[in-house]
Amino acid sequence: QVQLVESGGGLVQPGGSLRLSCAASGYSFMIFPMGWYRQAPGKHRESVATITSGGTTNYADSVKGRFTISRDGTKRTMYLQMNSLKPEDTAVYYCNQNRSTGTYWGKGTLVTVSS
Repeated sequence: QVQLVESGGGLVQPGGSLRLSCAASGYSFMIFPMGWYRQAPGKHRESVATITSGGTTNYADSVKGRFTISRDGTKRTMYLQMNSLKPEDTAVYYCNQNRSTGTYWGKGTLVTVSS
């Protein structure tokens, strides 16, 4: 059974930084693509950043240059470093992994950017 658990969310002022973590269970952590998604109040869930098994990354235009996705196979953990945060980044952030057995989601962590 695959489980994804996000952490690292919280309240931060505009211009600040946070690092989100997604701890994963299950085998072969590194061979499946993963991603971070977010859902703001009243909006649809959207892709923020993705990473392939080969390490290729892709970002939403709204976060390019500010967010960095990475993962550590030895720790079975994916990260999202978020810098220069803006109020519009406020959302619940979810991690996702696409495996041969299905698509898995964490329960999310809330990020609030406000002064």
